[in-house]
Amino acid sequence: MRTVKKFSIAFAKWVFIACAVGVIGGIVGSLFHMAVNFATGFRECHSWTLYLMPLAGLFIIFSYRVCKVNEETGTNLIISSVRGNIKVPLLMAPLIFLGTVLTHLTGGSAGREGAALQLGGSIGAKAGELLKLDEKDSSLVIMCGMSAVFAALFGTPLTATFFAMEVISVGVIYYVGLVPCIASSLIAYKISLLAGLAPTKFNITGIPRLSLVSVTQIAALAALCAVISILLCMVMEFSHSRFQMYLPNTYLRIAVGGVVIIALTLLVGTRDYNGAGVDVIVAALEKGKAHPEAFALKMLFTAITINTGFKGGEIVPTFFIGATFGCTAAGFLGLDPSFGAAIGLVALFCGVVNCPVASILLSYELFGGSGLVLFAVACGVSYMLSGYYGLYSSQKIMYSKTKPEYININAK
Repeated sequence: MRTVKKFSIAFAKWVFIACAVGVIGGIVGSLFHMAVNFATGFRECHSWTLYLMPLAGLFIIFSYRVCKVNEETGTNLIISSVRGNIKVPLLMAPLIFLGTVLTHLTGGSAGREGAALQLGGSIGAKAGELLKLDEKDSSLVIMCGMSAVFAALFGTPLTATFFAMEVISVGVIYYVGLVPCIASSLIAYKISLLAGLAPTKFNITGIPRLSLVSVTQIAALAALCAVISILLCMVMEFSHSRFQMYLPNTYLRIAVGGVVIIALTLLVGTRDYNGAGVDVIVAALEKGKAHPEAFALKMLFTAITINTGFKGGEIVPTFFIGATFGCTAAGFLGLDPSFGAAIGLVALFCGVVNCPVASILLSYELFGGSGLVLFAVACGVSYMLSGYYGLYSSQKIMYSKTKPEYININAK
């Protein structure tokens, strides 16, 4: 009876906390979603906003300095805070909210999930502080916050749940977070639906039947995506170190980054690579159309945007890169371009975040249950062949990808 009572109390406690965090995360995530959508729509209707990018960048750095928050603070801090007693400043939430909206308003190539994780982590950290939770429980409530805002932003509660549980330590899934994270993500997801925000879903075609030929084709595409995932991580790390080396002044760095993005946009003659690039993702997935150079250009635009100091995230750009690359490569492998784009999106996501379970669930929530086994094959191949690279340097690789061996290293 004591055991039953103990677990019942713990269950009730975490459902209550998770639901409270889910409500706050759902409201904040929905408002953030609407703000980014408004900024994107305004930019598309007023092309002159691109030329404000250097000024927007200067304001972003200024706002962080005024609030005495390190502008380098980001998703890596949130990941580290789950593993240890690292304080997450509450001011990170409004700062990343504002910074990401300004980045999208002026045409920076960035996503939203980095902001979602930072918003959620800040909310969770503050909740843990107010409830006077200990270090372990505070880590768990931060995961709840991450799940909640991610679910509200993308409309993918299952992916949000397992992403928060998987991304911290590769090879270890924090199952203690299952009930709290799924409760908070479902509450936040429901709030986003009540706010009129449709979940992210795509209609893809050309899903092949399960056979030796189709599995071989998909494995080959996933292997190529693993190579692209390594390249993306290397480009992000290289550009980060070089910008810091040659432009140590953060104000100058972000202003130069804005000018370079303006110049590149004019040079390529299209606005496809500004913002998240959702229209290009939709074209690749639902129409099977993508320019062969699109994935490389998006990689370049994103590396400059993020590593000169603009705010946002790398995951939606990863969707763009994966979808356009998969769409292009599919034709050479005998796959339908629409289905190839879907495989590319999921496989590249898996390769850069090292979260195979979340990636398989992502394929289900984005594309439906058809071909789930094929998506699982792609995730498995990409996860193994992408090695120990990752977008988040604070992510721990706890176990080897090639044998059951404890290694405990940071992602490259």
